[in-house]
Amino acid sequence: MNKVILMGRLTRDPDIRYSQGENAMAVARYTLAVDRRGRRDGASDQTADFISCVSFGKTAEFAERYLRQGTKLVVEGRIQTGSYTNKDGQKVYTTDVVVENCEFAESKNSASDGGSYSSSRPEPVNAAGDGFMSIPDGVEDEGLPFN
Repeated sequence: MNKVILMGRLTRDPDIRYSQGENAMAVARYTLAVDRRGRRDGASDQTADFISCVSFGKTAEFAERYLRQGTKLVVEGRIQTGSYTNKDGQKVYTTDVVVENCEFAESKNSASDGGSYSSSRPEPVNAAGDGFMSIPDGVEDEGLPFN
């Protein structure tokens, strides 16, 4: 089984290109900085792995439209290795995560205020006997998810 799940931040805006031909397809390349936990040589600093990701089609179009440097993501996909010969005649080996699914790992507001989460919603109240949560007095309609 070849399955990868990563959570990290984009190191820069995705590089988007389109394949040639009749059925042009979007191809997005980006790098995720994924924290590596644990101590190394007694140091308590966190380090990160910089993992190359590539996505195709609709997933790449999503990246083009919504992903920017610093965006925190959860990606799911598979590892793919390959090689090519560069213009100097040297063989170069590659390892990429082919992204099959991508989700935001934090809200837009959370990203803009440094990653901290704050909620203005009241604490939940015990559920009424009918299975629905009772709404405390004084809660305005604007905080409810429906009108």
